[in-house]
Amino acid sequence: MTVRTRFAPSPTGLLHIGNARAALFNFLFARHHGGQFLLRIEDTDRERSTQRAVDVIFEGLAWMGITADEEPVFQSTRQGRHTEVAQELLEKGLAYRCYCTADELKQMREDAIANGQPPRYNGMWRDRDPSEAPEGAPFAVRLKAPREGETIINDLVQGEVRVANAEMDDLIILRSDGTPTYLHAVVCDDHDMAITHVIRGDDHLTNTFRQAMIYRAMGWDLPHFAHLPLIHGPDGAKLSKRHGAQSVVEFRDEGFLPEALCNYLLRLGWGHGDAEILNREEQIRLFDLDGVGRSPSRMDYVKLTHLNGVYMREADDTRLTDDVIERLKEREDVTVDDALHARVLTLMPGLKERAKLLTDLADSAAFLGRSLPFTYDAKAQKQLSEEGKDVLRGVAQALALVEPFEASAIDAALREFAEAKAIKLGQVAQPLRAAMTGSTVSPGIDLTLQALGRDEVLARIGAAIAHG
Repeated sequence: MTVRTRFAPSPTGLLHIGNARAALFNFLFARHHGGQFLLRIEDTDRERSTQRAVDVIFEGLAWMGITADEEPVFQSTRQGRHTEVAQELLEKGLAYRCYCTADELKQMREDAIANGQPPRYNGMWRDRDPSEAPEGAPFAVRLKAPREGETIINDLVQGEVRVANAEMDDLIILRSDGTPTYLHAVVCDDHDMAITHVIRGDDHLTNTFRQAMIYRAMGWDLPHFAHLPLIHGPDGAKLSKRHGAQSVVEFRDEGFLPEALCNYLLRLGWGHGDAEILNREEQIRLFDLDGVGRSPSRMDYVKLTHLNGVYMREADDTRLTDDVIERLKEREDVTVDDALHARVLTLMPGLKERAKLLTDLADSAAFLGRSLPFTYDAKAQKQLSEEGKDVLRGVAQALALVEPFEASAIDAALREFAEAKAIKLGQVAQPLRAAMTGSTVSPGIDLTLQALGRDEVLARIGAAIAHG
């Protein structure tokens, strides 16, 4: 058997982090077993489905490095097939036409509640003679649910789960307007796409029992099911905006690397010994469903941010530089040009040492593209006292003579200057840092000066000395 999994989101909103984890698990499971991973867009809700949401799904999956092995399937294009299956069930006597009006259905629910029963359909049209049907009246198609026994699902995460058939009513598979219901369309599509494993959130577990009835009515083999516990906020409540980012695009925009987010999501509800940091190849080699726990996971943004910092320190400098440049393009006080790109790339080894997010990198690199005159923060202004300016005047003369203008030579010149003036190196570096950045924070001052270049360094020193 060739393992075939699928990710089947509805394009009615953002790519939520829980859905992203489901996509990752499906992808890794398929790759681990040498199988195939497919993508299906469940866009049958035409009123709520949007092209923007479809684009966000594709964009988010591409960013995470999750690629499908076949062209995406759009569920809305398969309505004819869904109708065909429903018609076959009608012909076999396993489904029937229900002519109940909205008022009749409402009354059924109210009567059931009044009698202390679950509000559901009472089977009014299940065994009636079709000749009793009102002429020309609209009808829904309902599946005849088994009334006795129980349905058993051997879930690969949850274990054996049972539901008495008497608790399930005759579900609608075609609405009165002829459109298929979600439950029916999903079964038809999973069967036709030869899906062997359905891995999704455990909020779908109830749906699985109802979908199993369609599989069995059609004589189709059920896929293996694996229902993943949901992701909660740090406080154990349902994940919401108040907890922080929820969608893949939000995490990207807030400065997370895709490999860090994927690594974190993998470890959120799955484990393999003490393994914490795993690259994609290791994830594929190790991932299987027996490592997935049954309890809900809690989103820990602090841990994710720390992990992102670890990945950033290992990331390629050119890649990080390109990302920073894109973020700096949105800032009005920064001039983005080739010179800035070269400066950021030169300084990136120092910039990324302390950063935990790409937004941190952009913030700390912004000074490299600012034009004079600078705005100096309060701490920087303290460094630009008359004493600090005297240091800058002297060090400017020393820096003007440094050849080549590189970190090692710059460091040697600054140390020689400090020794000649009988002051500590920090008393030289801090006024310089204030002059270069407008703050008192930067990577090593020698690397910072090298990145800016001699002409810019001397210009910034001159501006700092002239600052009132």
